[in-house]
Amino acid sequence: MAAMTIAKLAKKKIEGEKITSLTAYDASFAKLFAAKGVDFMLVGDSLGNVVLGASSTLPVTVENIAYHTQAVRNGAPDAFVIADMPFMSYATPEQACQEAAKLMRAGANMVKLEGGDWLLDTIRQLVQRSVPVCAHLGLLPQSVNVLGGYKVQGKEESAADNTLRQALALQEAGAQLLVLECIPSSLGKRISEALTIPTIGIGAGPDCDGQILVMHDMFGMNSEYLPKFVKDFLAEAGDLAGAVELYVQQVKEGSFPGPEHCFKG
Repeated sequence: MAAMTIAKLAKKKIEGEKITSLTAYDASFAKLFAAKGVDFMLVGDSLGNVVLGASSTLPVTVENIAYHTQAVRNGAPDAFVIADMPFMSYATPEQACQEAAKLMRAGANMVKLEGGDWLLDTIRQLVQRSVPVCAHLGLLPQSVNVLGGYKVQGKEESAADNTLRQALALQEAGAQLLVLECIPSSLGKRISEALTIPTIGIGAGPDCDGQILVMHDMFGMNSEYLPKFVKDFLAEAGDLAGAVELYVQQVKEGSFPGPEHCFKG
């Protein structure tokens, strides 16, 4: 299989083909996901919860992400791999450039940062220095203490307008992908139609250009709490390979996420 690139992801948006993605943290699952046609993988700071057993993403370090990025790259040499920049690793543009370099050297094709207006200069500087950027709006797990918990964002009209404005600004600054998390489906549709870069939803409705889930969630492994936007594909498919195939198929055909996985404005 030919290597995935940001240009190919952008082409999928133009042609209306849904983009599929999952988080990955090791070589074995990366190899499986690549074999089953997952378009890209995110080495998420969600590893704080699902790998390290922490109660949030905040304890995750750049070294943690770099370690798992290298493992994913080893398992899937041709995959498009995005690495999360963890909490307080991009507080200034200078710090962001230094820490992003570590993740790119570990095998990432792109880094992901959470936030809006305050990141515009950081994104410009990263892109100028040949570091591709995926932005992230909506629910920002690294800001959970400021947000007061894991809540749907952008429900009020003014908040929705502000999220759209920030999405356009992030694109203008040079972001080439945008993750939208836990926002009303109507807002996910609005932003996806307004942007020329692909949008990747997680609890942001079926009209985003692609979907992402935490792999442990889509396998039903966090049984004590599955967010509304998650479906247990393993329970339906019966084995790991089948679950990944089913996820890719249902995202591509537009049947996932369904109405039961979405938030209203």
